[in-house]
Amino acid sequence: MRSYRDLFRTPEFSPFFLAASAQTVAQTMGGLALGVLVYRATASPLLSAVSMFGSSLVQVLGATFLLSAADRMPPRAALTALPLLFAAATAALALPGLPVWTVFALVFAKGLVESVGGGVRWGLLNEIVSKDGYLLGRSVFNMMSGLMQIAGYAAGGALVALLSPRLSLLAAAGLYVLAAAVVRLGLTRRPPRTAGRPSAAATWRANALLWSSPPRRRIYLALWIPNGLIVGCESLYVSYDPGSAGTLFACAALGMLAGDVLVGRVLPPRLRHRLGFPLLLLLAVPYVPFLLHPALPLAAAAVTLASVGFGASLVQQEHLVALTPDGLTGHALGLHSAGMLTMQGVAAALAGSVAQLTSPAAAMTAMAVASAGVTLLLMGAGKREERKTVEAGRPAGEGIR
Repeated sequence: MRSYRDLFRTPEFSPFFLAASAQTVAQTMGGLALGVLVYRATASPLLSAVSMFGSSLVQVLGATFLLSAADRMPPRAALTALPLLFAAATAALALPGLPVWTVFALVFAKGLVESVGGGVRWGLLNEIVSKDGYLLGRSVFNMMSGLMQIAGYAAGGALVALLSPRLSLLAAAGLYVLAAAVVRLGLTRRPPRTAGRPSAAATWRANALLWSSPPRRRIYLALWIPNGLIVGCESLYVSYDPGSAGTLFACAALGMLAGDVLVGRVLPPRLRHRLGFPLLLLLAVPYVPFLLHPALPLAAAAVTLASVGFGASLVQQEHLVALTPDGLTGHALGLHSAGMLTMQGVAAALAGSVAQLTSPAAAMTAMAVASAGVTLLLMGAGKREERKTVEAGRPAGEGIR
């Protein structure tokens, strides 16, 4: 599979793509509206950040106890039911007078369900396009995510400014229902990828197997930590500049789109495979000057440039798929998704806490420095492992670069 045209000629890819697009717009609209609603009610950067990204905090529970379901449920049924549950939770968040603890209970419940959805979705993508088309397919989904985030934040920002955050939440709930309908009507029934009943024990066994490989372990850490810390920076946009948060979110999505095009379509494989860590550094460095509180045009340019670095995840996911047995593909990709989202939630809470004690600008710089430091440590560990492999007389290349 060599081109985007080939992807969209693949049966079922288009409805699968459209459903995911609607769901992404719903997530961004709903997240921005909820963040504004909580910030208006509490004036707390921490609570605002956690309301937007807090559902990610419970992903670790799903990855620990529920993830075996990703390969053991019929994909179409699962991907129809999940958006309907998200629609119900999002509509409930729009109810007036909802206590803050109820808001966070709904956010965390939604995150627990989402932890399984990532594995189901990306495992199904691997079936629809096959392993040789996974990177190109995931590139298209990442680009879609960037575009739909731009659309979602623009539409959500307009609805919040012109009408109210609650109406934006109701619009997001309607989009979740639309996504469920597209999946139900556009995809065919498939059996589960793995036989047996989902259980915590099956989840633990698969997690232990995936984690036992040093190259896979480094890939997971590189997928989870550096970009999670930068999402902590993004979680502070509302408190950093409440009037321009939508602009900053849109610029971040635009940069992500550019990075996915660069990695997925422009760069040749030989060069692409060497850019995983340099792109992670690019993701962090432009946020360091935020300590000086740059003017909006400079801040928007820095956010756009930094977000190009999110393209590193495509390189790392390609390595992960190549190193994973077919029967565990959904689980492996679900573990990546759940771990990534968990780290994003942890980073949002950490960034909000630092901002509460210092300032949003200082917290953004601190998170960026931490992200760059972790990237350099992982880069050094990968090079040491590669040297040991070469000295032992085995071919190098299993590790991430």
